[in-house]
Amino acid sequence: MSSAKKDIRTLTLDELVAFFEANGEKKFRAKQVMEWLWKKSATSFDQMNNVGKGVTNLLSEHFELKTIKLADQQISSDRTIKSAFEVDPDKVVEGVLIPTTNRMTACISSQVGCSLACKFCATGRLKMMRNLTAGEIYDQVVHLRNEAQNRYQIPLSNIVYMGMGEPLLNYKNVLTSIEKITSPDGLGMSPQRITVSTAGIAKMIKKLGDDEVKFNLALSLHAANDEKRNQIMDINETNNLEILADALKYFYQKTGTRVTFEYIIFKDFNDSIKDAHELANYSKNLPVKINIIEYNPIDGGEYQQAAPERVDAFAKFLESKNLIVNVRRSRGKDIDAACGQLANKNKANQAS
Repeated sequence: MSSAKKDIRTLTLDELVAFFEANGEKKFRAKQVMEWLWKKSATSFDQMNNVGKGVTNLLSEHFELKTIKLADQQISSDRTIKSAFEVDPDKVVEGVLIPTTNRMTACISSQVGCSLACKFCATGRLKMMRNLTAGEIYDQVVHLRNEAQNRYQIPLSNIVYMGMGEPLLNYKNVLTSIEKITSPDGLGMSPQRITVSTAGIAKMIKKLGDDEVKFNLALSLHAANDEKRNQIMDINETNNLEILADALKYFYQKTGTRVTFEYIIFKDFNDSIKDAHELANYSKNLPVKINIIEYNPIDGGEYQQAAPERVDAFAKFLESKNLIVNVRRSRGKDIDAACGQLANKNKANQAS
C-alpha cells in the first residue's frame, strides 16, 4: 500500500459506505463520519466521539484529515479581518471577513495563485500553483464563520468566491464545496447567499446553466468594449464581450438568476460618461445589476483610483438608463484585504 494516505474529505458517502463494508463495519458509520466532517467541521478523527475507537483507528490507518492552518491574521481599522491560511508548507491563500451594517461576508479563495494575470490584480502576479480542494475551500468558510460569531457575535450572512484564483477553472471542487456549505448535511447555508465571481469563461458559464446552479454569478467586466477589456484582461482575447453576452443569456435562461457585473473603475481609463454609455448599451439586453467598485492600488500598479465625483457621475448616468447600480466602497485597504489586493504582500506565494 502507498505510504500517502488519501484525504478522507475527497470521498463520497457511497465510497465511505463501501470502505466500511469492506472492513467489516456497519454502513451507518459512514453517515456518522460524514456528519463529523461536513456538519460539525471536525479537524481530527479523535473528535468523532460517537463512532467508537475501532472506527477512528481504522480511519487513521487508511486516511488523513487534512485541514488548512491559520498562518497569519490582520484586523483593519474598519473591522475587516484578513486571514492567511497555509495549505502546504510553502503555499498560502487568503480569506477575508467583511463586516458591514447589514451583512457579514466571507470572501474566499479557490486557487493558490491565478493563471489569468489581470493587469490590476495582485493575485494575478503570482504564478498559478494549484487548485484548492473542496475541503480547503470549506475550511476557509468555517474559519471566517467562527470569527464572525466569536469576535463580532454576528452570524455569517454571505459568501463570495472572489478571493485568489478563478473559480470556474476549479469547477468541480468549487461546486462540491458549495454543495457541502449549503447542504442540510453540511453547513446549511442558503445558495442564494453565495456568489461565484468569474473573469469570464463562457463555456463554464454555460455549464453552470446546464447544472442549474442555485447560487449567484458575478462577472468581472471592468470595460464594455473589447479593445479596453483586452488591455487589462487577457481572457477577453478568447472570451470577448459578444461570446460572454451569449453565455450570460444562456445562464439566465437555465437558472432564472440575474447576473451581477463587477466594474472596477479606474482613473482616466474606464471612468468617463462614454464608458458608462458603453456599459449601459452592453447591459440593456442582459438581466444584470451592476456593482461599481473603487479601485485599490497595488504595489507598482499602473492604475489609480477614479475621483469620487467621476464615480458618482458614472453611477448616475447608469441609473438614468434604469439600470440597478450599487457603488461599493472598499474595505480593509489598510491591511491589503480589499478587492484585487490579496497576496500582494505574501512572500510565501511570490513566483520563484
